[in-house]
Amino acid sequence: LCMTTADMAKVTGKGIALVSAVCVDLSLFYAAGLVATRSVFGHFARLWLHAALRCSALSAVTLLTLGDLNPLLIRVIASHSLLPAVFETGTKALYREETECGPSADARCWLVCAAASLVGALFWEISVPDAEDAAAGKEKKQKARVLFLRVLALYKPEYLLLLGGLLMLTLAVLCEMFIPFYTGRVIDILGTQYRPNEFVSALLFMGLYSLGSSFSAGCRGGFLMCAISAFTCRIKVQLFGALTRQEIGFFETTKTGEITSRLSKDTTLMRRAVCLNVNVLLRTFIKTLGMISLMMNLSWKLTFLVLMEVPITSLIQNIYDTHYQRLSLAVHDSMALANEVVNEVVSSIHVLRSFNTEKHEARRYDDRLMDTHILKMRQNPVRAVYLLARRLTGLGMQVVMMYYGRLFIRSGQMTTGNLVSFILYQSDLGDNIRTLTYIFGDMLNSVGAAGKVFEYLDRKAQVSMEGKLKPDQLTGNVVFRNLSFAYPTYPDKTVLQDFSLELKSGQMTALVGTSGKGKSTCVSLLQRFYEQQDGEILLDNEPLKSYDHRFLHKKIALVSQEPVLFSGSIRDNIAYGLAECSLDEIQEAARKANAHDFIMKLEKGYDAEVGEGGGQLSKSQRQQIAIARALVRQPQVLILDEITSSLDMTSENKALASCPNQTLLVIAHKLRTIQRADQIVVIDGGRVQERGTHQELMELKGSYYRLREELFEEENPAQ
Repeated sequence: LCMTTADMAKVTGKGIALVSAVCVDLSLFYAAGLVATRSVFGHFARLWLHAALRCSALSAVTLLTLGDLNPLLIRVIASHSLLPAVFETGTKALYREETECGPSADARCWLVCAAASLVGALFWEISVPDAEDAAAGKEKKQKARVLFLRVLALYKPEYLLLLGGLLMLTLAVLCEMFIPFYTGRVIDILGTQYRPNEFVSALLFMGLYSLGSSFSAGCRGGFLMCAISAFTCRIKVQLFGALTRQEIGFFETTKTGEITSRLSKDTTLMRRAVCLNVNVLLRTFIKTLGMISLMMNLSWKLTFLVLMEVPITSLIQNIYDTHYQRLSLAVHDSMALANEVVNEVVSSIHVLRSFNTEKHEARRYDDRLMDTHILKMRQNPVRAVYLLARRLTGLGMQVVMMYYGRLFIRSGQMTTGNLVSFILYQSDLGDNIRTLTYIFGDMLNSVGAAGKVFEYLDRKAQVSMEGKLKPDQLTGNVVFRNLSFAYPTYPDKTVLQDFSLELKSGQMTALVGTSGKGKSTCVSLLQRFYEQQDGEILLDNEPLKSYDHRFLHKKIALVSQEPVLFSGSIRDNIAYGLAECSLDEIQEAARKANAHDFIMKLEKGYDAEVGEGGGQLSKSQRQQIAIARALVRQPQVLILDEITSSLDMTSENKALASCPNQTLLVIAHKLRTIQRADQIVVIDGGRVQERGTHQELMELKGSYYRLREELFEEENPAQ
């Protein structure tokens, strides 16, 4: 109803072009039969002249009616015009026979040629598209090929297992191919004059080939499963290692659910790209070639007829892959979002319970699952239509094959046993062709998952860890020089701007200021969690990035406000990250952190379990363990970020007194802690506003003086 006049004209023009082309082609097709008896040319010359005439006439009609010939029309016209000549010439040259589409051509031959040319052209259009689509398809295939080769290279340690599996696969396929052949032999022996020796011999060979096929298939599965298991473990470890080397900003911008999905789901899909898919591909390909050769010996005519199913099946599979893979990617992303909700809830269960948001989070999880469910429901109709089309194609080919098989038996071209063997081969061949067309789509999907894994494996952290400097002596003098920094999640919001500060060796520096002004950012940059946009941080007059990563984080230790403990014993948590750490060193660090006494009161002492996240210890005990974990490294620079809020005065004094020679950087909101600092630095607006001792800053009566009641917990701070 909404079609314009121009649209109606286009439709009318296409209709006229189609009717004209059909009329002209049918006239020429039937004229060929009349001319054949009076032709002065030879049989083959007449065939090809007639094909050229039909091609020229159809091209001329199309140009006159439509005014243009696009590549798809050219392929349809060429294949439709040349197909009878090609088929007749090939049959005559190879088998010295004439086809029914020779001189006595009729409407059935014309319809078969038209249908075959249309299917072939459509298959070409989808498999090898033109112009921009062709370029995009070529780029996609090239990318898939590169990814596949990379996955194959990762299987190098399992090459012997893969070669063993390939050998067993070949033996299994060869044995399996001959079973239908001897089945037909048995039927022929039973259907004609019974010969006991031949019958027993055929049964014996059937049994031997069946046994060989079963044994080889079992060995093949064992070899490949071992290779798959080893590969999966190794690729997961590599991916996990690559993830742990990324900068902190990566984890702030990447969802946890996406990361866990790559580790659990995509690595599993990767293993299918080689071991499973290549196994199926090679087995099916070898078996298909063998069956086609045996079928050609039984009846070449029926074989060519059966092979007409290939372009139709490939066309159906290609259309299905295009739509189904797009939906599969959407399902994977949706599942990653659902996993993200679970991770957030589990890691924040205390907040969830405190704010009574159980129902809200359940609804949020249900919404994510419903999104996944909707996408999967969209997949089901696509798969249902695909299965229906595939089943109809197979059944239609079986009906046609049975019809012509009966004709060949009546004419003496085949025996009943040969037809039974052919039917058995055809049944397997149809499945193999469908498997081949399916496996390419599945390999593309598997390689796509590999691309996501390689994206993380190839990613280089924005904070470099390639430094090599490991000096024997380190004084711990730290200089922040003209720093400018913005977090990766908020690149337009500058946190530090032209920031300069010196932390002198052996002195305690306290950072003060209201929340969000840059104190914790200084700590993060000193720990190299992020890379500043401008300026540099020097440690003993050398840039931080020039130091060896492991060495740097042993010499600069951090104790945060909310320390994280890992499941395991207290001893494991204190010695965390140190390969060789004696119990004496662990106990000495615990004494400095005032943790030794409470640890020894526990039933298992230093072997006592802390629980998940340190849940079996109080907050102050977790803080003391974290301080001991930092001190056992004997750092030259120690950072204490708001730790005094969880410690009593005795533990705090002991922790600060245990660092007489280290450079100490403290962020605290207790006046008793700030007063002990050799240098107090007031940070505001991403810059250093004031610096000096407590007494000097109080006498100055600037920002520190005005903010003392807000900054410190004491109600009546000493002047």
